Amino acid sequence: MTLTEKILAHSSQSKQVVPGDIVFSKVDKVMIHDVSGPGVIKVFKELQKKGIELEKLWDPDRVWISEDHFVPAADRISADNVIQLTNWAQKYGIKKHFKYGMGQYGICHTISHEEGLVLPGEVYVGGDSHTNTTGAVGAFAAGLGHTDVAYVLKYGKIWFKVPETILFRLNGNKPDHLMAKDIILNIISDIGTDGANYSTMQFSGDVIDKMEMEERFTLTNMTTEAGAKNGIIEPDNVTVDYLKGRTSTPIVNLLKGDEDATYSEIFDYDCQKMEPSVAKPYSPENVVSVREVQNTEIDKAYIGSCTGAKLSDLRSAAKILKGKKVKVRTEVLPAAQSIYMKAIKEGLVSIFMESGAVIGPPTCGACCGAHMGVLGRDEICVSTTNRNFPGRMGNVTSQTYLASPMVVAASAVTGKLTDPRDV
Repeated sequence: MTLTEKILAHSSQSKQVVPGDIVFSKVDKVMIHDVSGPGVIKVFKELQKKGIELEKLWDPDRVWISEDHFVPAADRISADNVIQLTNWAQKYGIKKHFKYGMGQYGICHTISHEEGLVLPGEVYVGGDSHTNTTGAVGAFAAGLGHTDVAYVLKYGKIWFKVPETILFRLNGNKPDHLMAKDIILNIISDIGTDGANYSTMQFSGDVIDKMEMEERFTLTNMTTEAGAKNGIIEPDNVTVDYLKGRTSTPIVNLLKGDEDATYSEIFDYDCQKMEPSVAKPYSPENVVSVREVQNTEIDKAYIGSCTGAKLSDLRSAAKILKGKKVKVRTEVLPAAQSIYMKAIKEGLVSIFMESGAVIGPPTCGACCGAHMGVLGRDEICVSTTNRNFPGRMGNVTSQTYLASPMVVAASAVTGKLTDPRDV
């Protein structure tokens, strides 16, 4: 069995599973945020009207809430949603509530690993499509809709169809100017945004072995953009070392796939041959090397989101921005308050501010085109985010180019799309 198959077999108390099997799995952890939370609460209310008893959750200690999409509150509705979510959390005894303006908080897909909330071998579900991100620790991590999340909160279980696993072997000597964002964009370009529909995307190879955890999260994060059910990487010493500093829970369930596991497809990549890349509007699969579009002028450079504002992302961007000035409005929003604080201590925030960039609080606002820097008519942005369909970051006529933090930083310096090797 593959790693995903082993996790689902164990969680459903099955000796063995194969792709296509329907299993009823025990869930280890579940997350909701300030957008999905109110939807789940609405489902709870509808079920209670039908006489279903919902006085307690299956296990409040396995649930956490993140305030991230509409914080700081963008309008009266988003402010009321946070109040509603706070009251609901208190009613059901949910203690892990990462509240904006009260210490540690941030983007849910960053909090999950920054706080060591999900461990290898676990089944983790969340009310957001990029829950896949956390599969980089060797867990089965997948997004669910409001009704399914409500069911998990009540019963601690949910059904899955066992997905086929596609293996992506990344080898070669990865150049310093190449980031995980470039790699996953090239993969999506090859297989398409529907190339992994309801499949597992698993990553392995020499490049993965040497890759730090935060870069691994970028790979699994954007499996969503290929239609995958989940993304996953087998846990190793890098995984264990990363989590040891974030949780006191023993890390023991280091499952790996069998040597004779069956994969539906296997793709091999020589990362040494890859170029810094961008995904042109309006699809993550519309990928070219940066130098192919290097004369494209931009209005904004954005370094943020669960995909591109981890500490390693900020470090990479700061190396390029140090001692330089930006030529377009540039926004840097760390993905969590803890990352923000580390960036201050390391002097990264000073580098960003001295370059002319604006530093903002952790939020999904600009990424999802809600607030905190939406794009206007016909504006062009180069962004570390994960989606670029029409209207994603603002006006439907605006254009977003997806890129790595290094490409975004280099482009901010020149005012046009730029390969980081050229600054």
